[in-house]
Amino acid sequence: MIVRRFLLWARTAGATERAAAVRVLAEAYVRGLMSAEDRADAETAMLSLLDDPSALVRRTLAETIAAEQAPRAVILGLAQDQPDIAALVLAASPMLREPDLVDAVAIGNELCQSAVARRNGISPALAAAIVEVGCKEAVRALLDNIDAEIAEGTFARAAERFGSEGLVREALIGREDLPAAIRHQLAVHLAAQLSAWAGQCGLMSQERAERAMRDSTEKVAVQLAHEAQGEEHDLEALVAQLRSTDRLTPGLILRSLLSGETALAETALAQLAGMPTARAANILHDRRGAGVAALCRKARIPEAIVPAIVAAAEAVREVGAPLHAGLRARTARRIIERVLIACDASVAGDNAALMALLRRFEAEAAREEAQEIAQRLADDAALQALRQIDPDLTLLEHEPGARLAA
Repeated sequence: MIVRRFLLWARTAGATERAAAVRVLAEAYVRGLMSAEDRADAETAMLSLLDDPSALVRRTLAETIAAEQAPRAVILGLAQDQPDIAALVLAASPMLREPDLVDAVAIGNELCQSAVARRNGISPALAAAIVEVGCKEAVRALLDNIDAEIAEGTFARAAERFGSEGLVREALIGREDLPAAIRHQLAVHLAAQLSAWAGQCGLMSQERAERAMRDSTEKVAVQLAHEAQGEEHDLEALVAQLRSTDRLTPGLILRSLLSGETALAETALAQLAGMPTARAANILHDRRGAGVAALCRKARIPEAIVPAIVAAAEAVREVGAPLHAGLRARTARRIIERVLIACDASVAGDNAALMALLRRFEAEAAREEAQEIAQRLADDAALQALRQIDPDLTLLEHEPGARLAA
């Protein structure tokens, strides 16, 4: 009876009064404060309110029942209302099923698509739909949604569609579950943009810009492979992508060995030679040094670079991998020095190209080591300056790393 009186009163009431009354009606419904008869009448009333001429009334209804167990027909009606109203229920309503949400993404604007992308518990199928047809703002919202389950193929599609967009690329990189292959793909996108910009601006020649791009993406590949150790599928996918894009070069394999972080070289040689990764790794790390040259030839590595890979494998066994990130450049220099000596003494014939490549790697490692040392010296100087004004380092007591500094 109360609901029927409301409907009669609503015929002449103003929009503001109707909106206030709608909030009371909807709250009473979702809180279960009505009899069965009044609940049925309330559902009818809410359905009729979908055609209320005032957006304020419809928005108030949506705000009140968006996250509640409300009549599905009412929720579906609100989901097809104007974007600012539809977004309220698209973002939170438990009454919407996956096909409803996929449809909303297909026909909705940026606001509606982004509202769906921010929902809790997004399935891989819904995530794929958002990435396939959604705008870049919706895709970014999805990537920022830590509760969303996103498949590897969906990540790849997002990188393909929006890898050149800075904010989307940043959101992709921020995902802890982003596969290494996609991370490298994004690095290639960024490096290509920077290379083109540098060449167009005249900061460097096009050839130098392309070399800088190649060097930077190779470094990223080596690092990603190192981080992917223990995730065999991730590492193999990274190498497979490098092969498919013609980026798995002998120089990259050599760079991996010269860095001391050999995961990429192990997996690459295994794939190229058609053998298990564990077997290729055993050959590379065999203290007798037997079989490395044969592995290279089976992997069809050019003969001119085989001596450097053999020497690098031996140097890695002697020097070992860097113990932590701060020793990467120093470790690389020690390995490269050994390889340079070995190649200069043993490689017959015209080895100018190989020696030039090794010298370039050596110069690169020297610069990186200098940067690491300069950073440590600056840190030491800062600590000494602090000790002069605060001998007991009390200012660091509540700072991260205080114990180490003391």
